[in-house]
Amino acid sequence: MTKSKTEKNLEEGIEKVEEREEKEEKVELENQEKTETKSEKKEVKKHVHERPKKTEAVVMAENIPISTKDSSAICRFIRGKKIEDAIKDLEAVLKFKKIVPMTGEIPHRKGKGMMSGRYPKKASENFIKLLKSLKANSNYNGLENPVIVEAVPNIGMKVMGRFGSVRKKRTHIKIVAKDVAEKVKNKK
Repeated sequence: MTKSKTEKNLEEGIEKVEEREEKEEKVELENQEKTETKSEKKEVKKHVHERPKKTEAVVMAENIPISTKDSSAICRFIRGKKIEDAIKDLEAVLKFKKIVPMTGEIPHRKGKGMMSGRYPKKASENFIKLLKSLKANSNYNGLENPVIVEAVPNIGMKVMGRFGSVRKKRTHIKIVAKDVAEKVKNKK
C-alpha cells in the first residue's frame, strides 16, 4: 500500500492541526489555572486589607477661636456623657435653658438649683460641630454606645490682632469616645 504524496501531505497537515489544537487547549487550561490562582490571591489580599475594628473614636481640632477657659468648663460639662446627650445639653445652653457650670468669680444664676455658670454661645456652637463629627466617627468605627471618656482643651497659638495691640484667643481641643460595653468588659 503505497500512498501518494498528496495523501501523505494531507495526513501530515491533519496531524499538525491536531497538535496545534492540543497546544491551544493546554494554553487555555494553563490560563484558566493562572486566573484561578490570581483570584485566590486577590481574595487572600482582601482578607489581609480588612480594617481592624477600633475601640475608640477621636476628634482633634487645633486653633479654634474660642476661650480656653470656656472650653475647659464645657469639657468638664460633657465628660462622661453619651454623645447625643452632650449635644442636647449644649443646644439647651444656646437656648439659655441650661448653664455650663464654671468656677471662679462668676455669679450664681437665678432659679432653684442653679449654681455659678455662664452661657458660652460661641464655644458651644464649636463644640456641637466637634461632637457631631465625633458621632460620625464612632458610627464609622462601629461603636454601639459611645461615651465621652476624654475631653481636653489646651492653649493654642498666641495670635495678635492687626496692629499687635489685641491678643486673640485660640484653643486646641481633643475629644475621645469609647464604647460602654468595652469599658464594662475591661473592668471585669
